[in-house]
Amino acid sequence: MSILENWPHGIIVFRILIATICGALIGSERTSRNKGAGLRTHAILSLGACLIMCLSKYGFTDLATNGDPARLAAQIVSGIGFLGAGVIYVRHGSVSGLTTAAGIWTTSAIGMCIGAGLYDVGILATCMILFIQMLFHKGKIVKMAHSSIMIQIETKNQKELLQDLQSVFDSMDVQIQDYKIVKTQSDSILFEFEGLAPRKFNKETLFSKILDKDYVISLES
Repeated sequence: MSILENWPHGIIVFRILIATICGALIGSERTSRNKGAGLRTHAILSLGACLIMCLSKYGFTDLATNGDPARLAAQIVSGIGFLGAGVIYVRHGSVSGLTTAAGIWTTSAIGMCIGAGLYDVGILATCMILFIQMLFHKGKIVKMAHSSIMIQIETKNQKELLQDLQSVFDSMDVQIQDYKIVKTQSDSILFEFEGLAPRKFNKETLFSKILDKDYVISLES
């Protein structure tokens, strides 16, 4: 560290580099899952938070001696909200992007920690975020106690059938993770459902309940 200490802004540059690397690591995990806010967003965000933190601590020492160095840094916490709001959206009645928004907010906090010289705290927080994102992604722990299922259901084109199908899945403790419309015709719709079912799960009973519905045309798994 002696080289950095002899360089007037060496410590600040070092902190910016560490913050950028931490942000890039978090962003690379998001990019691997095809999220809108990926490597570049998180790296630039962490860099910017670190830069503002350093500016808040060291940028105004020649202008005032009784100022509050935390005032500029405090605006990061409130100002980062517009980025988080930009990645949250509602699709098919479900909210998506909350995890990415929380990650963006926490990444800014990591950049602030490193900008303040708390290297160990920032690096530990980066490792914890990566651990949480990878281990708990779409309920990986839950999947250990459940089996995955995929069902294609062709139905008549009528209203409120999704709510009725959801009640059937709920009655069998089947957790629907995602669904999509594969094909739409004037008189029918083909849905594809993906979900998790308990290990001791009777697939035939579920299929029987679904086929009992008068709007169901066919079913495949």
